[in-house]
Amino acid sequence: MHVDKASIRKLRYAVQFAFLLFTVFMGYRFYSFVQHFESPGHPFVQRPPSVDGFLPIAGLTSFKYFLFTGIVEPVHPAALIMFVAIVVVSLLLKKGFCGWICPVGTVSQYFWMSGKKILGKNYRIEKYTDYTFRSIKYLLLAFFLYAIGLKMAPDSIAQFFSSAYYMTADVRTMKFFTAMSRTTFWSLCFIGGFSLIYKNVWCRYLCPYGALLGLLSFFSPVKMRRDKEKCIHCGACTRNCPAMLRAEEKEVVSSPECFGCMTCLNYCPSKGALDITLKTGKTRKVFHPYLYPAALVLIFYLIIGAGVLSGNWHSRISADEYRELIPGISQRDGR
Repeated sequence: MHVDKASIRKLRYAVQFAFLLFTVFMGYRFYSFVQHFESPGHPFVQRPPSVDGFLPIAGLTSFKYFLFTGIVEPVHPAALIMFVAIVVVSLLLKKGFCGWICPVGTVSQYFWMSGKKILGKNYRIEKYTDYTFRSIKYLLLAFFLYAIGLKMAPDSIAQFFSSAYYMTADVRTMKFFTAMSRTTFWSLCFIGGFSLIYKNVWCRYLCPYGALLGLLSFFSPVKMRRDKEKCIHCGACTRNCPAMLRAEEKEVVSSPECFGCMTCLNYCPSKGALDITLKTGKTRKVFHPYLYPAALVLIFYLIIGAGVLSGNWHSRISADEYRELIPGISQRDGR
């Protein structure tokens, strides 16, 4: 099977950039939507439901509520649909959402790539310090799973859904950036500065969502595998891996840090030494690299499409409710 390996990397960059542009566009539309209620005379813009993708805690809470009641909460239903889509994609196709779709991961990647051009290289944190820092995202994940998965009863969740705070969670998230406090500003500068020096600081050390998806990816039938007979031990895969995995030493790359970017495959000079494989029953088949992103995007949008067709995509909050709620959110509340 002939594969133009360089084109795989270019394809990934194109897919990432397309999703980033889409996110920026949706963010602008949502900002215009909010402005309609805050600034008299500003034209009305339809609220884009996909902004609920920036409410992962709402997605997790809605998921638990759905499991116990069978009800899709009507305030931010897209948060649940996107949470399910991202989880299913990770169960089937590794942590591919992080490597191909997530706009935060794309921005983080742009930072370290810029830092590499400016400084000539990226640095690496010492092994045991790296382990310690990586535990932060798992501790955050454990906190949310405990607080929501174990402590919140369905009745309490229902009360939370009816609160003004939850109903305006999307607006408050936007104001976290558009009306940011000094603490927020300097925290983002701190993360951005370190992201220039070290690869994927947010994704590697701080993102609890990524931690969850990484753990789920263990169950994925899709894996990156190395053929020991064909490997020439040039180290190209290890040197270029964005997740800093030592791929040349592993038969199967199954780390929760691997996000299916196929960079190792892109830089491998030995044909057949690295392949992305799909386990079906007791056999493993080579999964064509171009099929991976196609399947990733297809499954993601099939689930979103199911949400749209079932009527569980658009928020049921009325314009009159938004007109009452949004102006009451002060800049301090939105931070």
